[in-house]
Amino acid sequence: EAYVKVAEERIHNNPNKNDDFQEYYELGFQRITRTMKTYKVDELQLSELKNKDFKGKVLIISEPWFGDASATVPAVSKFFETAENEVKIFMRDSDTSLIDQYLTNGGRAIPIVLLLNDDFSVKTFWGPRPEFGRELLKKFKANPETYSVDEFHNDLQVYYAKNRGKDAIEE
Repeated sequence: EAYVKVAEERIHNNPNKNDDFQEYYELGFQRITRTMKTYKVDELQLSELKNKDFKGKVLIISEPWFGDASATVPAVSKFFETAENEVKIFMRDSDTSLIDQYLTNGGRAIPIVLLLNDDFSVKTFWGPRPEFGRELLKKFKANPETYSVDEFHNDLQVYYAKNRGKDAIEE
C-alpha cells in the first residue's frame, strides 16, 4: 500500500517539478491498481513456496512509474505477504547504491526482487521481467524496423494483463 501511496503522491504532488517520468506515474498507478484488483494468489504456487520452507524476507527494488514494475510488483508483494513473508519496497531512485549491485546489462532495470535469509543475506534474486518479456525485448532489439517499440510495449502490456504476475512469481 505504501507503494501505491508513493505513486498517487507523485501524480498529484511530485516534489521534483522537473521529473522526467511524471507522465508515467498516472499510467503506472492505473496498472498497479488494475493488478491489485485482478491478481489472485495461485494456491499451487503458494503450496510450492511453503514446501520450500522459505521464512525469509522480500525486498523489491522498484519505482511505480516503470511499466514492468507496475505490472509485477503488486502481484509479487501480495503473493509473499499471503505466504506471511515480510515484504518491503525500496524506491530505486532514492539511492542508487542498492540497484547498482543488480544491474541488468549495465542498466538499472526494475523491478528486482531479492529473497533474503533471516540474517538479511541474499538467497537469490529475480528481475526485471519474466522470460516472455525478455523474449519480446530480444525480438524488438533484433529488428526494430519490423517489430516497433509501440508493438513491443503493447505486446508486453497485453501479456502482463493476461498473466497477472504468475510468471514473475513462478520464476
